[in-house]
Amino acid sequence: MIFERKTLIAVRQFQKFTLKLACLSLLTAMLARIAAAQDTVSFNRDVLPILSQNCFSCHGFDQAGRQASLRLDTADGLVEPADSGEAAVVPGHPEKSELIRRILSQDPSERMPPPETEHLLSESQKQILTNWVAAGAPFQPHWAFIPPGAIPLPKTTVAHPIDSFVQSRLDQEGIEPSPRENDAALLRRVSLDLVGLPPTLEELETFLQQSTVNRQQAYLDAVNRLLDSPHYGERWARWWLDQARYADSNGYSIDAPRQIWKFRDWVVESLNADQPFDQFTIEQLAGDLLPAATQRQQIATGFHRNTQINQEGGIDKEQFRVDSVFDRVATTGTVWLGLTIGCAQCHDHKFDPISQTDFYRMFAFFNNQEEPTLKVYEPGIDAPELASQLKSTEAKLDAIVAERAAAFQAWESSLTAEEISKMSNSVRKILATDQDKRRPEQVRELFAVEVGKIDSEFQDLLQTADELQGQIEGVTTTLVMQERSEPRQTTVLIKGDFTRPATAVTCGTPSVLHEFHPASDQANRLDLANWIVDPNNPLTARVIVNRVWQVYFGKGIVETENDFGSLGSLPTHPELLDWLAREFQGRMKWSLKELHRTIVTSHTYCQSSVAREDLAEIDPNNYLLARQQRLRLEAEIVRDTALAASGLLSLKMGGPPVFPPIPDGVMNLGQIKRSWKVSAGEDRYRRGLYTFVYRATPPPSLNVFDAPDGFSTCTRRSRSNTPLQALTLLNDAAFFECAQALAERVEKLGAETVFRVCTARIPTEEEMHVLEQLDANSVARVLLNLDETVTRE
Repeated sequence: MIFERKTLIAVRQFQKFTLKLACLSLLTAMLARIAAAQDTVSFNRDVLPILSQNCFSCHGFDQAGRQASLRLDTADGLVEPADSGEAAVVPGHPEKSELIRRILSQDPSERMPPPETEHLLSESQKQILTNWVAAGAPFQPHWAFIPPGAIPLPKTTVAHPIDSFVQSRLDQEGIEPSPRENDAALLRRVSLDLVGLPPTLEELETFLQQSTVNRQQAYLDAVNRLLDSPHYGERWARWWLDQARYADSNGYSIDAPRQIWKFRDWVVESLNADQPFDQFTIEQLAGDLLPAATQRQQIATGFHRNTQINQEGGIDKEQFRVDSVFDRVATTGTVWLGLTIGCAQCHDHKFDPISQTDFYRMFAFFNNQEEPTLKVYEPGIDAPELASQLKSTEAKLDAIVAERAAAFQAWESSLTAEEISKMSNSVRKILATDQDKRRPEQVRELFAVEVGKIDSEFQDLLQTADELQGQIEGVTTTLVMQERSEPRQTTVLIKGDFTRPATAVTCGTPSVLHEFHPASDQANRLDLANWIVDPNNPLTARVIVNRVWQVYFGKGIVETENDFGSLGSLPTHPELLDWLAREFQGRMKWSLKELHRTIVTSHTYCQSSVAREDLAEIDPNNYLLARQQRLRLEAEIVRDTALAASGLLSLKMGGPPVFPPIPDGVMNLGQIKRSWKVSAGEDRYRRGLYTFVYRATPPPSLNVFDAPDGFSTCTRRSRSNTPLQALTLLNDAAFFECAQALAERVEKLGAETVFRVCTARIPTEEEMHVLEQLDANSVARVLLNLDETVTRE
């Protein structure tokens, strides 16, 4: 009997198999590693339908509260005797295997699965397990834990590698791919996907004209132009910021504003520069630990400062610090490894070979940081030099004060109560302070009131000092990570309770994955980052290419994009996934732009999204990719598209978040009423990426179109379809402004041209007949509310 690498096999029925372990359930998932004899049984045909739930480990706590576990998702765990001395599986000996005895038992108290689960194994299913044990119980790790090997391209008639994999699968099913999308719709599709903005009429006309000469070259030129656009970084930064759980407030009930937009700008700039994804990863996880770390590399560590901060009174700060570390471990596991590592916080993972000890060894990497605020100086500003100049200027001011000490003292002594009463609050406070307790800056302020007022040298120096102080203090700040000089001790926490430390652990990685080789005895986040992007890591490249693929097709090759573990979906095109992963690491050298270029130039991407009757029964969910997928635009792109169509959009990049119009009363919904001063000028019409987002009270127009809240990592946005979305497009203040501006374009350009601006196509006669019955304002509101306007075809 052998294993089939690409199959996810799991047993979900075995849930109460007790081997004299107090309070433990033996959750037997070894069938997740079994395939029947190749010549007699097909796993996909015969075994997989039997299995409906993965159960991989037996775990619990002894009387002292320590976790005890028996793992059956590893080769050793299958045959390791329990406390009773019995082993679940004795390879080659079904008669000695507790598993086989239990599934064949007639005693309801011993039978597996338990009768109360109402899951009964058929005789043939029991025979499959018995034959597997008799054949030696061969074991192979879960497919995602095996590094992708070299993948030859299928022999097909198509040239593009992606198309060859997809066509090979379609050929097996006897399905033809869809024809190529029409040029106008294709340009709109790729523009929205790569830069998050629809093409302008000028770009559309140029593309259509070039396509008549050389269709393929015109499209390739358009793709390259879009990838070179600075707006590419804005569009794909939003994809990454979802995963970074980015928002502009601290969360929890107080939800105070925070300043971390420099991290957002760092992401935009890094993506535009096509920073290799391995370096992109290293700088975010451990930029501060790189040799001679630059200010930009320190800013990058803001990735893990996007956790919430609880500012309520009476809290235990250590509890919420630990909660932040929990979040960092879980987020790292989800974003880069595609594993639900956070499930091992309280006990061994029930379905994947990740122990609670593995979790706390990962926890140790993120338990040794301070969480400072970094002052960020603009390029060209030398902060140390400014500080030196300020110190020198203040010394000169103090020298002048000392030279005229007698006059200064005489003036102060002569002041009357009436004169003092007419002075500013600040000066009165200084005068009320004993002279020997006044700070140097207070002495200078008091001296400037009268004695220094007529001293031109003093006044010039004072102005210089004020300017220098303003440059130093008026800088932007951002939240970063910084390693502690003295590391904290990390222990396993019993049931995840920070008040119940158990065994001490050191930094380490899940044992089921590739080996961890730290650079020194004291491992840190830089070692972890290097381990994550190690070429031997079977997960990172697969997870990232799958998540990029998901943006283009609505679902990943592995549909459960955040779970490549045993409960996750099987890849629909496993060879394609592995080929993309190896290309991404190898030929592409971790270039996201090259990955995008490879995907969007395939016929699989360029084909029509029109639904087909022949696919309705064969492949209703489009797993085989015989057509493209219509996708509702993301929340920010819905806004950006309306602004672009109306001509209001500001393409200004970077800087502090902005405050577009939102409905009245929104900021009253949190525990603390926050102000929302609507931005003036072009900031009112900036891209959605730059909108200020409170976690507790996000802008409704983003929320209603399924934008994430920033409380936890988001690797895939929901796509809902609700009446509230239509009402938002009609009545929200920001969209109403867009409609008013679009109405002016209707009056100037005509309804037909504006229809084309919104949809990239010419309206039909019937559509024009409807629009001609409406006034300009109604035409504008209709066009902004079209399904076609807010959908990527």
